[in-house]
Amino acid sequence: MGAKAKKALKKNMSKVSAAPQKKEAADFLPLEGGPGLKLPVQKPTEDVSKVVYVGRIPHGFYENEMEGFFRQFGVIKRLRIARNKKTGKSKHYGFIEFEDSGVASIVADTMNNYLLFEHLLQVQLVPSDRIHPKLWRGVSFRYKPLDWVKIERKRHDKNIG
Repeated sequence: MGAKAKKALKKNMSKVSAAPQKKEAADFLPLEGGPGLKLPVQKPTEDVSKVVYVGRIPHGFYENEMEGFFRQFGVIKRLRIARNKKTGKSKHYGFIEFEDSGVASIVADTMNNYLLFEHLLQVQLVPSDRIHPKLWRGVSFRYKPLDWVKIERKRHDKNIG
């Protein structure tokens, strides 16, 4: 092989390697004997929550009333209103867990900014990753008011003797 032949071969090889190659994306699968077909786009499976946050709850609208009102949408698994540990009074927000996630999303859509006793309810769907394990602690707990007269009597007697 002469020098000219080697030079021509080298030139042809560089053209072949420099030729634009058909790059296929990761979402293409080649079929036998045919061009690649695009894969259908798969939506990631969302872990849809069944828990709804209810804020700005008016005075007098507590567990029994809330359960009766929201039962019209579907079956309620758990309901919890946040309360003050010392006095037992409502903190005006709570959480409701429904049996079905579809019901929870409907409740969040329809009841958000709902006017109830001159208060606009704030209702939002709580994402599953934001639900704390201790959220439902004390769900069925009934607040027993403290006997402040008895406590003050003990405190007074302790200071005297």
